[in-house]
This record gives sequence, structure tokens and C-alpha cells, in this order.
Amino acid sequence: MKPLNIQRLSISGAILASLLFTAWLINGDSRDSQAIAFSLVAGGLFGYILQRARFCFFCITRDFLEQRDSSGLLALVIALLVGTLGYHAVFGLFLPDPSVGRLPPDAHIGPISWVLALAALVFGIGMALSRSCISAHLYRLGEGSIGSIPALLGALLGFGIGFATWNTLYLAAIQQGPVVWLPSYLGYAGSALLQIAVLGAIALVLLRKHQMPSATKPTLGPIATLFQQRWSAPIAGLAIGFLAVIVYLRVAPLGVTAELGSLSRTAGDQLGLIPSRLQGLDTLAGCATAVKETLLSPNGAFVIGMVSMAFAAALPAGDFKPRLPSLSESARNFLGGTMLGWGAMTAIGCTVGTLLSGIMAAALSGWIFAVFCLIGVIGTWKLLQRTHS
Repeated sequence: MKPLNIQRLSISGAILASLLFTAWLINGDSRDSQAIAFSLVAGGLFGYILQRARFCFFCITRDFLEQRDSSGLLALVIALLVGTLGYHAVFGLFLPDPSVGRLPPDAHIGPISWVLALAALVFGIGMALSRSCISAHLYRLGEGSIGSIPALLGALLGFGIGFATWNTLYLAAIQQGPVVWLPSYLGYAGSALLQIAVLGAIALVLLRKHQMPSATKPTLGPIATLFQQRWSAPIAGLAIGFLAVIVYLRVAPLGVTAELGSLSRTAGDQLGLIPSRLQGLDTLAGCATAVKETLLSPNGAFVIGMVSMAFAAALPAGDFKPRLPSLSESARNFLGGTMLGWGAMTAIGCTVGTLLSGIMAAALSGWIFAVFCLIGVIGTWKLLQRTHS
């Protein structure tokens, strides 16, 4: 491993200092300014973690399918375990009795229907086509990934298509879909134990099938781990899980698509391309996609911090490698991104907002999204493998 480049490390330090200074300037007496300032810092931390852990829902699935390397999936399981325990503790403060028929505030607990399954499936297909989830496309912007730009542009279009089809799908199935929150049936202890048991069983299966990749690098100490070496599964999982709990307690559940959705909804509304009224959308929990009324929202600040600190993390690690994609790659990324956008809008969140935050919140909708998204990823990956062989 090459020694740290002091110049690149200095640039990364300057980016971090600028982000913290900006958050300090934004922070004020109002709740909105405080939420934006906190989200900017939290997004930066999230982007740093994702980049150092190379945490991408598609990539960790592909690593397991191709190499039987389950490190990334184990990191996800650890994050969900930590988040489950943290969320249940927080829920007890907000809602001491979960059986009263109310849901914890802002938690990503959505309705269940065939539409959710379809949206997750399409999202998974989009991940396999564009080779990243939305959160990974965002942090890879910080790595200089030019190929992520058409994917994110496609996601904006996909959100617009989702808004155009929303009323039909909502009236057909979503409005009748039950909202299943496990603590309301099992209590907090029963819900936590059930999720821990399921996640523990998944971890055991992954560990049995796990094979150490041949290129595994030895641990070189905290400095190399922090700035150069890929973070291990326990470190990445613990960091993501703890951050998810803190962000929920302070602002809202983790999510990265609300700002993209709001930009698309605002543009579609101004151009008259989407219905003026989206039935029931603004009453559902998930990554909110309201028409923009202010320049910067908490989720927008979160995304800005995420991309900025992913760049700061990539520089000293030597991961900042801009590359111009081919025309066919750009087209595939755009198509995949469009499917990502439609799936995220229709499921009211992506692998972060619906899967990660939803499962941590003990929402059955999060588990259903995870299953059908995985089916979409694996099925498309296998099809692409056969096509290229």
C-alpha cells in the first residue's frame, strides 16, 4: 500500500473544514436551519462511510454471487441489527405502548401491496443494469464517476414517470394496502427478538457460504484503515447502524431520494406533466417528495454532504478516478437509472429509505422491498451473465 499523499490528505481536510464551517453558518435558532445544518454533517459522515466501506447494495450482492464474498452483505446485516435495537429503544420514548394503533413519528412504515413488490423488483433490475443503487451513484460522483450522471438523470425521469402513474396505482392497490408494523402485534421485545432471529439466521447462512477473497489485504493499523484500506464488515455495519439511529432521533430516518423526487416533482408540476393532485402520497411515510418551496432542504443538504465527503474520502485512498463512459454504458445507466427512479418513487424510498430504514423500524414493507429487490438484482445479473458469455 502506497504511503499517504499529504497534498491529497490536506485537500480532504479542507473539504471537511469547509463542510463543518458551512454547517456552523447555517445553524440558527429555527428548527429548519438546525435540521439543515445537522443533515449536512450527517450526510458527510454517511458519504465517508459508504466510500470507505465501498458499500453499494448491488456491489455487495454481486460480490457474493461471483466470489462468495459475503463481507458486504454481513455489513448490511450488522447495520440492520444495530439499527433494529436502536430504533426499538427510540420508539419506546416516542410511543410507550405500540398496541394503541398509532405509528412512531416519521418512521418509514409503508403500505403493503403488489405495487410495492413490483416497485422493488423494478428497482432491483435498475440496480443491476446501472450497476449501482441510487446512494452508490451519489457517493461515486465523489469518486469522479461520470457514468453515474446519466443514471441520476434517468432517476429524475423515472421519478417523473412514477408521479404520472401514481394515482392509477394508488387507487388500484396502494390505498387498500395494510400498514404492518411488527411491534403493534408483538410488542417491542417480541418484534426486536423476531428481527434479531431472522437477521442472525441470515448471518449464519452468509458465514457458511463465505469465502475470503484472494486479494484480501492485511490490516495495517487505524490510519490506513481510516484513509486507505477498505473498512471491514463489522466497522462498516456498526457505523451505518449507529448513524441511522442518531439521524432518526435528530431529524428523520435515513434516505437519499427525497431531494431527487422533489426536484422531479417540482419540474413536472411547473411543466404540467404530472397530475396536480397525487392521491394520498403526502400522507404516507417514506422519503417525502413535496414540491420545492425553499432552495435547500434537509435531504438536499444531506446529499450535498454525502457527495462532498465521498470525494474527501476518495482522494487520499487513490479512489478518485474520473473515466468517460462509452455511449452504450451511458445508455444502459440511463435506462437503469430510470427504473431506479420509478421504483423509488412508487415504493416511497430506495434501498436506504425503504429497505434500510424500513427494516430497522420493523416495518413489513421494508422486508418485502428487500426480498423483491433481491429477486430483481439476482435475476437480471444472471441474465446479463448469460448474454455476455
